[in-house]
Amino acid sequence: MIPYGRQDISAEDIDAVRDVLTSDWLTQGQAGPRFEQGLAKYCGAAHGIAVSNATAALHIACLALDLGPGDILWTVPNTFVASANCALYCGATVDFVDIDPRTYNMSVAALAEKLAQAEAAGRLPKVVVPVHFAGQSCEMVEIRALADRYRFHIVEDASHAVGGEYRGRKVGDGALSDVTVFSFHPVKIITTGEGGMLMTNAPKLAERLSYLRSHGIIRPMQSPPTADERRSNEDQHGPWMYEQIELGLNYRMTDIQAALGSSQLVRLDAFVERRRELAARYDRLLAKLPVTCPWQHPDTNSAWHLYVIRLRRNEIKLSRRQVFEALRAAGIGVNVHYIPVHTQPYYQRLGFKVGMFPEAESYYQDAITLPLFSKMTDAEQDTVVAALTKILA
Repeated sequence: MIPYGRQDISAEDIDAVRDVLTSDWLTQGQAGPRFEQGLAKYCGAAHGIAVSNATAALHIACLALDLGPGDILWTVPNTFVASANCALYCGATVDFVDIDPRTYNMSVAALAEKLAQAEAAGRLPKVVVPVHFAGQSCEMVEIRALADRYRFHIVEDASHAVGGEYRGRKVGDGALSDVTVFSFHPVKIITTGEGGMLMTNAPKLAERLSYLRSHGIIRPMQSPPTADERRSNEDQHGPWMYEQIELGLNYRMTDIQAALGSSQLVRLDAFVERRRELAARYDRLLAKLPVTCPWQHPDTNSAWHLYVIRLRRNEIKLSRRQVFEALRAAGIGVNVHYIPVHTQPYYQRLGFKVGMFPEAESYYQDAITLPLFSKMTDAEQDTVVAALTKILA
């Protein structure tokens, strides 16, 4: 079986993890800060905050932006459920913005129209979560302009997009959003096993994110105390002192994971370059088949987490399910990304209905994710294309 995604683990990665396992610190040592600083430097952001997974990152991003009961978060239906669930964890309300039919990202036109309607109704969102689907950035300049006009926060869900670029800058540089979230699940561009990171340029926000991931606890004695603090604390507190200042969570990343992440980071550009080569090769090899290949906005340079085709169903005799099952039977580990969130049973019980976001629903009916990973060989890709060609003949 050729999987749709697969991690790329080197001897250096194994050595990095082994070094941590034989050290004194398996968690809360120096491997975490090294990974945070390394990825922040790569992206051009001021602060990186590593967490246990990207869902945790989305959750504390919302908490740090004071999203709560009575507030509204908007995201897209074409995403994993975590992009919407993070609002519900905070007691807020979720709504969706339909996708652009070419990029499959949040439609700027749909967002602008919905914002105008929401303003008239007095129901503007507090947070908007654009999702950089498949590794391609959303149109962030336009979304930022709308945020400035309607005064909402932006959390970029860049779980697919580490290593991607927008208008010549790395995704995650923080120039056009409050927070960016990355994922390091094994099928993503780089992996820490499970793991995520938040990037931000706001010092106060970074500080709050840091303690929200660790029970809401700060350790004031870690920095040298002033003379007054020493006098006031000498009878009560010492270097052991810690204070819980908010109700936080245990969303920390271990040193084992962080060491793997730092080692993977060394090869991030190589991983992305190989994915781009494979995506361009798919474009060429699939050009004569009755499928629509992914369209790339000229402002973007995708990290290519996924390569999704859309079947031109009016030109083929088979259903999407028949094509999918035939590819699986041929040893091709295709997948589908994503079932629109608003059609999930849980969200249906919240009042969402099929038909509310037609572009996302139309996309879903046609989509198949083909295998794409950095260790994929040309021969494996040829096998995928040959199997698809035979099935669609």
